[in-house]
This record gives sequence, structure tokens and C-alpha cells, in this order.
Amino acid sequence: MNTKDYEHFLRWQASRRDLLKGAAGVSALALGAGGALGAATPAAAQSDVRAQILQIPGVGKGSPTDADWQKVGELCLGATKASVKEGEFAGVELSFMGLNNQNLHNLLFRGFLKPWEAYTGAKITWIDLAQADYNPRLQQAIATGTVDFDILEMGAPFEGDVCGKGLASAMPDWVKKQIDYDDYVAYLKPPVGTWDGKAYRVTIDGDCHNFNYRTDVFADADLAKAWKAAGNTTDWAVPKTWQQVQAVTKFLKTQKFQGKEVYGYLDAPKAWGGFGFYFLGSRASAYAKHPDDKAWLFDIDTMKPRVNNPAWVRAIQDVVDALPAEPADQLNADPGTTGFQQFLAGTGSMLSWWGDIGQIANTSDTSVIGNVVGFDILPGSDDVYNAKTGQWDKLPSGPNHAPNCAYLGWGVYVMARVDGDEKKHKAAWSAAAHLGGKDLSLWTVMYPSGFQVHRMSHFNLDEWIGAGYNKDYISSYLASQSGSYNHPNRAIEPRIPGIFQYYSLAEDELAKIFAGKVDAKTGADNIAAAWEKLTDQIGRDKQIALYKASLGI
Repeated sequence: MNTKDYEHFLRWQASRRDLLKGAAGVSALALGAGGALGAATPAAAQSDVRAQILQIPGVGKGSPTDADWQKVGELCLGATKASVKEGEFAGVELSFMGLNNQNLHNLLFRGFLKPWEAYTGAKITWIDLAQADYNPRLQQAIATGTVDFDILEMGAPFEGDVCGKGLASAMPDWVKKQIDYDDYVAYLKPPVGTWDGKAYRVTIDGDCHNFNYRTDVFADADLAKAWKAAGNTTDWAVPKTWQQVQAVTKFLKTQKFQGKEVYGYLDAPKAWGGFGFYFLGSRASAYAKHPDDKAWLFDIDTMKPRVNNPAWVRAIQDVVDALPAEPADQLNADPGTTGFQQFLAGTGSMLSWWGDIGQIANTSDTSVIGNVVGFDILPGSDDVYNAKTGQWDKLPSGPNHAPNCAYLGWGVYVMARVDGDEKKHKAAWSAAAHLGGKDLSLWTVMYPSGFQVHRMSHFNLDEWIGAGYNKDYISSYLASQSGSYNHPNRAIEPRIPGIFQYYSLAEDELAKIFAGKVDAKTGADNIAAAWEKLTDQIGRDKQIALYKASLGI
């Protein structure tokens, strides 16, 4: 995004906020919550920065604007001022490469860092990438060794490619102290963010896919009656397994809700630069991740792909079978479409997505469902495939659940190319530390940002309620996050070189399956063959060792 486009976005955002402010669908849940910023004094900002920033603009007050982002960034400058003198980085120019899409990311970073630039004297130029373009652009820089950026927004799965090849700068101890490194949730602590024992990542996000559903749809008496009339013996209720999700999705195809068409689950079949593979993974994890086996993507000792085993083939077939009951042209829906243009806009009653949905539902002008969303960990399965025995197991404990901790969160990384310049090195790490600050992070996980809870301190319910969130709503939301992060059978992806190349290859073949060009098993076999070839190109023995390490074996 160039400067002209960015300024156009800000004008559009401000005008849209003015137009939609007070619209009924956005803030019904947060009505009555204290949220006005008011006339805060500098003394108040010093004494309670966290409480102050959470009222900018206030939950239910409409989408935050660039002015809000800058104000939050300014109020969170205390840690920077404690370690950097005013104007200390005058003359330093830094380039920052990151994501720029509906989830905001780089747009927020600009606002947060403007007051940092004004105070320190440094200047930042931006390399903005759409979600589908991110992986190809980063892989090009890695493959050619032409890193043309000083700071990088990146997910932990890429650490094998970047940190493993010496392209990143190791984190100084003063940064660890400034960002409160020990506050991260357990599953995002080392080895995540590290390589060969050195820390590289300022974590700004925690990732898992959780289950989002429409509470009003599943409380509707007419649908409950129709469900029984269709011969179903179970109660009309929120699905707890993927088998139930399929049944509900097919049932809703012929139903009306409040006089309008109603849809069940929203799949995202369209490729999304490798990121779309996570959404198939969320359908597959309960089928493929056995509690007695740490692996679910590859065999541990051989790196043989499991993507074509019966569990994954079932998940692929589920998508094929469900698409006819989903909205028209769903084949061309990527995850951005399902989350932002469909579910938040009132289309569909079930969705797997990252935590953005729960935040945006109550803090964005684009949402009309803020008062009717519920949350849970991903659905389970009545049975789970045992890759070691080749059999489907029914667990005595009941349905198998395996939350997909997809992507391990975004982080900010400093590139090794600044290491030879002491002033530039400190400036780059100071910018990264500001973006990953403890107080600022609380704001990002409550408002539209692209980031979800990732610190232990983010689970303080009182702070969410104080910001304007409804207690029941936010309790459900946070439980879906902590329940995923801490689940004993959570599905963790490996931080191995080329992981997004694997995902992108899979997306290419999945597109053929969903378009009806090949069947699920043939397409899955094609994915497995492509993965085997890539593993041999990278080095099988090396990949096996890194895969085992990523699983703690």
C-alpha cells in the first residue's frame, strides 16, 4: 500500500465510522458500558495507562481510527522514554515489512509508531503485503539472500527459514525486560521464538482457531421444531463434533431464519497464500490428532506425509460434501471473505477462525452480530484415526478434541543486517519493543488488529469488562482461547524450513478437488507426493530432526 492509498483508507475509515456510529447491530452487547474517553489528564495517563487506553475509543463506540492508534501509541511510550533519549535515533532510517489486509496489521503499526518516530527521531518506510502475497515475497528474500528490510512481521512457522539461516538479529536482554518476556502464555514460550537457544521474536499475537457460532440461530424455537420434524433425535443445539456440524449445515440449507436464508458452516476453499490450509487443518485436527501421538502432519521418524491418510481425506470430503449447502459461489471464498464479508456481516451460523472474530464483532463498524456470537474450542470427532495402527478409535472419554493452534502467532523480528550499526540496531529493537509492549498489547487484543490474546495478563477478566465487554460474552471468548492453548491434545504445527511451501502446494491441489477435477483421495495423494518431493529437496534427515525438536521429542 502506497502513501496515497493509505491516506485514502484513513479518510474512508473516518467517514464510515461517522456514518455507522450508533448502528444497532454493532454495539448491542456493550450498551451501557462506560466507554467515553473523557478529559483524561497526564497524571491519569501516568497512573493507569492500561485503563486509559482501553477507553480509546471504547468498546461499542465504533471502529478505532488512525488518530486512536496514534494516541494509544503515544500513551504507551513510557518504556521507550526510559531507555531512549529524545532524538537519539535522528538520522536513522528503518524499513518494515509486514502484512496489510482486512486485519489491519501494518496500518496499526504506522499509527502506533508515529509518536515513537516523533520522540526518537527515526524514520520508517513500509513494505506492505497482502495475505496471499506474504509467503512468496518472504520466500524470495530468503532464497536469494536479498533481505531488503530491517524489521519483519512474521509468524513462528517461518523461524526455520529465517532464524535457522542466520537472517535475524538475536534479542538483547534489555528488550526482554522492556516487553516482560516471561508474561507470554506457555505454548508461546521457548522454543517458540527461539533458534539454537537464542531469542529472536517479540511476540505480538497468539494463534488458535476457535469455533464461532450464532447464539440466536441455535436458540430459535422454529428451527428446533423443524429439526425434530426432520427426524433428528438429538436436541437443536450448538454442534460439539464435526459430524454434528455437517448434519446441521445440510439441514439449514432448506430452512429460513427470521424470514431469510440461513446457512450453517462456512468453509474457505479458495487459496490464500498458504494460510488457507489452516482452515482445512481445523476440520482435520479432531480426526487426525490422536491423544497418544504428538504428530498429525507427518510421521515422526520418516517425514512421510499424513495428509492423504483416512483422517485428512475425511476432512477434505467433508468440505466437498458441505459446499452445496453453503452460500452461492462459496468455492471462491477465501478466509477473509468468510470471516469479514460473511460471518461478521450476518451470513452463516458457524465459523472456524482466529480470535479476530470475537474482537471485531464488538469493536468494528463492519459487524452486525456483536450481541449474538458465542465461542468454543473447535468441534471434536466421535472417532479419531490412529496412524500407528491404521484404525479409527473411539475414545472411552468421549469425542476427541484437538484444537488447531494455527500459525503460533505473529511476532516482530529484527534482521541481522542491522547488527553492524549500533545506533540502527538499538533503533530497530526499540521499535519492535514498542510494538510488543505489555500495555499496548492489551489494546490490540481487545480491538480490531489481527492479533489475539498471547499473554497471561490478557486473561484478566476485569480489564475486559472495564473496557466495555459483556461479562458472559468475554468469558466465553477467553475460555475458547485458553481452552485451546492449554488443551492436552492441541495440534501444534512444526517450525520447520519450507512449512509454507508445503501449505501452498496443498492449496494448489485442494483447489482441483473442490472444483471437482479430482476426487478427495486422489487429490490428497497428489499433495502427499508433492510434499515428499519438497522434503527431499530440503533434506529429509534435517527435516526429521527439526520436526522432532518442534514436537519436543
